[in-house]
Amino acid sequence: MAVIPFTKMHGTKNDFIVLDTRARSLAELPAFARRWCDRHTGVGADGVLAIESSVVADARMRVINADGSEAEMCGNGIRCVARFLAEAGEPERLAIETLAGIRQTTVESRAGDWRVRVAMGTTSISYGTNAFPDATVVSVGNPHVVLFVERLEGFDLADVAARIAREPAFVGGANVHLAVIESDRVRVRHFERGVGETQACGTGAIAVAAAVRMRDAQPTPLRIEVPGGTLAVEFDARGEATLIGPAVRVFDGVLDRDVA
Repeated sequence: MAVIPFTKMHGTKNDFIVLDTRARSLAELPAFARRWCDRHTGVGADGVLAIESSVVADARMRVINADGSEAEMCGNGIRCVARFLAEAGEPERLAIETLAGIRQTTVESRAGDWRVRVAMGTTSISYGTNAFPDATVVSVGNPHVVLFVERLEGFDLADVAARIAREPAFVGGANVHLAVIESDRVRVRHFERGVGETQACGTGAIAVAAAVRMRDAQPTPLRIEVPGGTLAVEFDARGEATLIGPAVRVFDGVLDRDVA
């Protein structure tokens, strides 16, 4: 029986089905994601991470959301890919190609849940959407809308995201984040396009940190507290962002190719 090996991983509970397709490609990744990311009838995940060969970097990462759409980048996912490759014998420093560009990853610790650093590059910021004039719009290679609120509870985040997705500037949707600034941390709720509300969003943490930095000029690293745990975001003097957080290997398994 033909089978598909996979690894279940997560970064601050933003969870993925990781496939190494460098030696054995898999057709119809969108259909695969829709089938196996289902939490009732499949493995269950926010998305699929397909590791491919690259001619410009050490490896290439494709991010397929649970609904089959493809994302440009995933900050939690790329940490998982870095760990997967390190455990497969690759170096602890890697250049990984994504649709948002090449990102440099470094395994800082193999203890416990591991700790991986990702150089995420610069962000671009603008302000306001039609529905939310006070919003901060941030590009991290993919689109984000950050809304600062007094408290995280009591919002229908899916409805907020749907209103933004209806705007001409956000055809295809945007990742939407509610953020509360506190003295020692920023607490966040995330809605990821193509997935829904998630336990964490790595590029979203960068977007929130960039918005906080522009708003309050807070020093870095910033502690970003998400439902799935804690991420750290640093900015250097040039405005280059770095994301630091865990990469957890949950289990390995195989899927029957005949029902993929």
